Amino acid sequence: MSALPLAGVHHVALITADYPRARRFYLEVLGAEVIQEAYREARDSHKLDLRLPGGIQLELFSFPDPPPRPSHPEACGLRHLALATPDLDACVATLEARGARPEPVRVDEFTGARFTFLADPDGTPIELYEITD
Repeated sequence: MSALPLAGVHHVALITADYPRARRFYLEVLGAEVIQEAYREARDSHKLDLRLPGGIQLELFSFPDPPPRPSHPEACGLRHLALATPDLDACVATLEARGARPEPVRVDEFTGARFTFLADPDGTPIELYEITD
């Protein structure tokens, strides 16, 4: 079987229940920059294209009354968004200075890598995973 000609992940799409709060979180806490922003009146929906440090792209959507995300117990499907960092301690310190509350740093029992989690305003788990060269 031949491999698909894929080049990487293009973007991750997220839905928020509170657009202004989520927009502020991704811009002010995670340091994203706006690529493009639009309000779609027919759907009463915002669409915000963001670029996180490192070039990762997110699409942030708002829709009226989306159902809550089941996290506990964990639901089938996409589990979390994992972001790589060469300096986990600096990320944690910066996030805390910006008012975020990452979990205590843990060590992956299989890889030995350090990581932590925090949640966006809608409870979407975001992992910070320390990479080393």
